[in-house]
Amino acid sequence: MNSADDEVTRWALQARGGDRDALERFVRATQRDVWRFVAHLADAGAADDLAQETYMRALPSLRNFEARSSATTWLLSIARRVVVDQVRMAQSRPRVSADVDWVQAADREQATSSSGFTGIVELNVLLDGLAADRREALVLTQVLGLGYAEAAEVVGCPVGTIRSRVARAREDLVRAAGQDASETG
Repeated sequence: MNSADDEVTRWALQARGGDRDALERFVRATQRDVWRFVAHLADAGAADDLAQETYMRALPSLRNFEARSSATTWLLSIARRVVVDQVRMAQSRPRVSADVDWVQAADREQATSSSGFTGIVELNVLLDGLAADRREALVLTQVLGLGYAEAAEVVGCPVGTIRSRVARAREDLVRAAGQDASETG
């Protein structure tokens, strides 16, 4: 754990004891990473709700938090379960329509006309093309900056599995970016 993780973990332990200021500091320190993680696992449109659900599950469970891992690792594990539950629930619902919302599609296309935004959208499209387990490992280690051991703890798999998923995700991204360049070039 680094010093920032130590501080977040200390706030979680203090919040567990009823310290409201520590609770506020804990949430403020972790909310950006939680939102980014769920946005990459699900989609940005659902990220606010998924992040809120993460905290709705985590805060009552703080009383059981024992700091066997960093509070960030513990919280991202909860966020992962929230996303998995949401995916399962969405798959169990009947689909209303597969029709494309052309107005939304046109709005999205118009929004991507600015150059900086286009790069972000293209990267997100490439990330969305990754297998879920590879995307998850890549986001945890490369976007959120967790170490391989922490990412393995969040996901619940061996460290070697995280390493191989990240390596394969990188290979997939390079391959996909090369295909995009040859198609548009």
